[in-house]
Amino acid sequence: MRKAVLYIAMSLDGYIADKNGSVGWLSEYSTEENSGSYETFAESVDTVIMGWNTYEQIVTELSPESWVYKGMQSYVVTHRKQAAKDGILFTDESPVSLIERLKREDGKDIWLCGGASLAQQADEAGLIDVYRISVIPAILGGGVRLFGETGQEHRLRLKDVQTYGGIAELIYEKRE
Repeated sequence: MRKAVLYIAMSLDGYIADKNGSVGWLSEYSTEENSGSYETFAESVDTVIMGWNTYEQIVTELSPESWVYKGMQSYVVTHRKQAAKDGILFTDESPVSLIERLKREDGKDIWLCGGASLAQQADEAGLIDVYRISVIPAILGGGVRLFGETGQEHRLRLKDVQTYGGIAELIYEKRE
């Protein structure tokens, strides 16, 4: 069965977007020196799932010139009615049922790209198999928290720690 992998960056204080909901602060850390595990990781997945806000941030802030996930089947979870385009499907299917369905299909692993709502729903449903979280050396002091209060406790097993350009990538697996 395919694995669902949360591969995401957050500030040292646990935020994935700043107080204005922007991820522009990440561009300072998006350099050749800080590319880290992305190339290897991207080869291990063929599907990427994200929410509407993450999609909007990608096409307006992070990569407005071109779709960065070409060659991967992309799903954008949204209630907005949008026509599919260039490997991007817009769906109002719940993130939980979408991930469950895709995990049963053949293919490489599934990248849970963001945002916080998608990650939280997948986490609460116990669907995240691997957490690959890059901790960026910045304290935002507020914004969109990766994990809010869920009332649930999850125990994870540390698989690896990688560092590059001041960034620490923590790789955890779900404990069985």
